[in-house]
Amino acid sequence: MRLFQAWSVLLIAGLPLGAQNPPNPPASAGGKVTKANYELASRWIASKTGKVIFDLTVTPHWLEDGDRFWYTYENAKGRRFVMVDPVKKTKTLVFDPVKLASALTQATGLPYDSQHLPMRTLKFVKHDASIQFDVTVPKEAVIPGEKKPELADAKTTAPEDGAGPQQQGGGRGGAPTAATTTKTLTFEYDLSGARLTLLPEKPPVKPRWASVSPDDRIVVFARNHNLWMMDAENFEKAKKKATDTTVKETQITTDGTEDFTYTARVNAGQDQQLLDGELQQEQTESDDKNARARPIQIAWSQDSQKFALVRRDQRKVAKLWVINSLANPRPKLETQPYAMPGEADQPVEHLEAFDTASKARVEIKADLWKDQALGIASAPQSGRAREKEKTEPQWAAADSGKLYFSRISRDLHRLDLCIADTATGEVKPLIEERMNVYIDITPSAGGGQAGFPLRLINKDTEVLWWSERDGWGHYYLYSAGGTLKNQITKGEFVAEQITGVDEKNRVLYLTANGREENEDPYYFHEYSAKLDGSGMKLLNPGDANHGIAMSDSGQFFIDNYSRVNTAPDSVLYDAAGRKAMDLEKTDLSRAIGAGFRFPEPFSVKADDGMTDLYGVMYKPFDFDAAKKYPIIAFVYPGPQTESVTKQFSPKNANVALANLGFIVIEVGNRGGNPQRSKWYHTFGYNNLRDYGLADKKAAIEQLAARHGFIDIDRVGITGHSGGGFMSTAAMLIYPDFFKVAVSESGNHENNIYNRWWSEKHDGVREVTDKDGKVHFEYDIDKNSEIAKNLKGHLMLSTGDIDDNVSPSNTIRLMDALIKANKRFDFVLLPGIRHGYAARAEYFQWLRADYFCKYLLGDFDQSVDMWELNREKPQDNKTAGAARPVTTTLRQQ
Repeated sequence: MRLFQAWSVLLIAGLPLGAQNPPNPPASAGGKVTKANYELASRWIASKTGKVIFDLTVTPHWLEDGDRFWYTYENAKGRRFVMVDPVKKTKTLVFDPVKLASALTQATGLPYDSQHLPMRTLKFVKHDASIQFDVTVPKEAVIPGEKKPELADAKTTAPEDGAGPQQQGGGRGGAPTAATTTKTLTFEYDLSGARLTLLPEKPPVKPRWASVSPDDRIVVFARNHNLWMMDAENFEKAKKKATDTTVKETQITTDGTEDFTYTARVNAGQDQQLLDGELQQEQTESDDKNARARPIQIAWSQDSQKFALVRRDQRKVAKLWVINSLANPRPKLETQPYAMPGEADQPVEHLEAFDTASKARVEIKADLWKDQALGIASAPQSGRAREKEKTEPQWAAADSGKLYFSRISRDLHRLDLCIADTATGEVKPLIEERMNVYIDITPSAGGGQAGFPLRLINKDTEVLWWSERDGWGHYYLYSAGGTLKNQITKGEFVAEQITGVDEKNRVLYLTANGREENEDPYYFHEYSAKLDGSGMKLLNPGDANHGIAMSDSGQFFIDNYSRVNTAPDSVLYDAAGRKAMDLEKTDLSRAIGAGFRFPEPFSVKADDGMTDLYGVMYKPFDFDAAKKYPIIAFVYPGPQTESVTKQFSPKNANVALANLGFIVIEVGNRGGNPQRSKWYHTFGYNNLRDYGLADKKAAIEQLAARHGFIDIDRVGITGHSGGGFMSTAAMLIYPDFFKVAVSESGNHENNIYNRWWSEKHDGVREVTDKDGKVHFEYDIDKNSEIAKNLKGHLMLSTGDIDDNVSPSNTIRLMDALIKANKRFDFVLLPGIRHGYAARAEYFQWLRADYFCKYLLGDFDQSVDMWELNREKPQDNKTAGAARPVTTTLRQQ
């Protein structure tokens, strides 16, 4: 289940929208806050905050010639492109912005200055001697040296790279769009000679359907559920013109079918239909069976001689449907296989290896447990490879005859690391993990190379392996044959991602959290540790959360660090932990001058009175400690993460929510995060509905006892996805404590959510009958079962084409509420899937209205959302009118 903090729609029941202007200031000192401060909240929505607070971190782009890197950083003075040489400890501009602005003005006939350069991204070419970048200009602009474009077909076309069609003629109502009023030019700029050249055409980019071998000689793609191949020469032709009939292709497989396919499923939301003239995208793979499409994720051998993939047989898996009511020209039924918990018919995974020369396929003999899952171990990806868009995974072993992979049982209690012979398909288990709760297969987060918990070193003669077998996530050193040599990290903290390995000096570089005393245990740091298990060393001290990016050589790393209540810093360190230079510090002077105030971290005890919980409190920027404020908990139960912000995040929607006149908190709960002990992480195992609720309640009670400005009689709760599920459950389990909830796209009925999340975190029991046949038993508590307990005000919402958490979750809960004769409110989001990003700001204000109405007794009842309308030009292309803010009309 994904975590979102965005909010979007059609109001179906129970929430009247009305009034006129922004409300009056809060009540007089000493009383309860009962006036909603829409004006203050509207000044601190994400789009407005982004105009006073700019970049927060440094993202390095590594060059070919060593440890040098460049980055771009924007502040109130404009955007700079910076080059760093760690060895020389120098920081210079990539180019002279004054000279480039002058050159661009002369080349385009359009005026530019050094503060307002038009490009946002660039790419180094010609061994880092030149840069290429795009500039968007008006379509009618006459550009010297520009190649005249070929006449395009008048109808909408869908390019094979999956970028989506551009509507010729604009969006709804014929309004022109950026696609019809602008054009993109590509320039090359020689850095030594400061010469700017307009390229006759945009260099061809790698299409999304292509999986390219490490040596760039072979390209694999899918078509009509099967795999195809072409060589580099034909790939260049296909990049220039997808429909070139001279492109030669070879079909590799013939047995692919719709539900046993080699084609990667289009991600939910790629065909998202957006409103108001925004770009519409289509699933070209489903509309044109002969179009080139992305294959299932391929892992290449490092020598390009072979590739492997996990192919899922879903022919017996039952289907799930949504109806896309906004599809053109008519509503469209969307169907996908969707395995639900406890069901007998589940996907069957096959691990297949292919030889690129012979086109032969070998089925790896991985089968051991019923309904097991398989995963291919990949090698770490270099920063330089990512810069060159060489992002296809390569498998861990240097030998193309050896494929490392994992298999894990359906109940997730058994995990094997195996090695396969790719010529014969024979399999040998190397490492076995066994637990009576679910086994996590990968470190959770913290920078560095995410993914599979394996790293091969010392010419593949040793294995680094991550495990929670002692109750904490740690690294272990094995021989290539699977013999344990020693534990590398140990103690009551969590070792996270590997950032580098110095094989010569036998040193592991990694991120970890929870090791430093008197710090929030979720703060990440960078460490070194000897492979023999000795000498673990902190490399970047500082009471903050640290995000790490290490160079490919392992000699330097960038440290972006911050807390919710401090301005972020970006620093360059060497591998020994010595500061090489300061890079950037976020300038907050304008934001502070405009009234911005930091949120406040806090800690409380869990409901057991023993376990520490960590949270963040957001106060209104006009906060008055003498007043009483309602409190709202923004929640997500986990168990794969906790929705508690650790780094400076000024665009967090909870900032604007608090400024309406609320205290807003984020706080963890037992069972909510893998970045603690295994005990903490699995606290909710077999009790997925209720496990975090007592901790949320206890946290609010402790804060109210600690702070007289919190009104314990006015408690709200809200969240998305798992947070939608949790916020509703809180209203039903503690109906006399939680008074108001806005619950977005909740998985209220986990028996109809996807099998992988629900069975993992609540548990499924494997049973073998007297005939030796294996089946699985699953049961879970559901929100609908206790709908009769509702006492407070509940708003439910869902996207009508949510194919992650089906709308059926919300509808079944609604049915139970209706049968229990309960009043509630419901918002349907047309054309929206699980994330609300396309309508985030709209739903943010609906949510604000709901909390203001029922926690403050004062809410905006105007038809037009002036908070949004006044941010947009109100002309004949824009619906609605900006509402004046000089008068007040309040309906009590």
